[in-house]
Amino acid sequence: MTALDTDRTPSGRDSRPETVRVWDPLVRVFHWSLVAAFATAWLTGEQNERVHELAGYAVAGLVAVRVLWGFVGTRHARFADFVYGPGTILRYVADLLRGRAQRYLGHNPAGGVMIVALLATLAVIAGTGLAMTFGPGETEALEELHEGAANAALALVALHLIGVAAASLLHGENLVAAMLTGRKRAAG
Repeated sequence: MTALDTDRTPSGRDSRPETVRVWDPLVRVFHWSLVAAFATAWLTGEQNERVHELAGYAVAGLVAVRVLWGFVGTRHARFADFVYGPGTILRYVADLLRGRAQRYLGHNPAGGVMIVALLATLAVIAGTGLAMTFGPGETEALEELHEGAANAALALVALHLIGVAAASLLHGENLVAAMLTGRKRAAG
């Protein structure tokens, strides 16, 4: 029996679940580029100011593109597809903690609020960085806001990773792979 044979039912039909494209290339490139740019900025903040600034410019540009794409992009990239009200978000999180959260093809309500929170926090980081570079300079207030927002972003990233792991386990799908391939299981 070959590896291909193991994916077929006795009638010869493919038993692998059907997949559909969910994340377009821009969303996927944005996501992984943002991971790299933010990590670079974080790691070089105290050691290499020029690399830190360049990574910050990349974060600022990426956030601007993603916000625009949130209004004009493909279906699951649009804010209208994943921004939910507080009641829906709280019910989803409660259901997730009980192990019975509904599966969403696009971002679930917790994922949607995480995207908005991360984009807002990254915008504050980029904005304060730009203000310190081109505006009034490194004032104590700007530095504290910049560093506080960077620490908040790290906390949000940790929550994001926990949420991705929880949803992946609950629904039996690899959400990291989905963000690499752009595809998720169609049903279930």
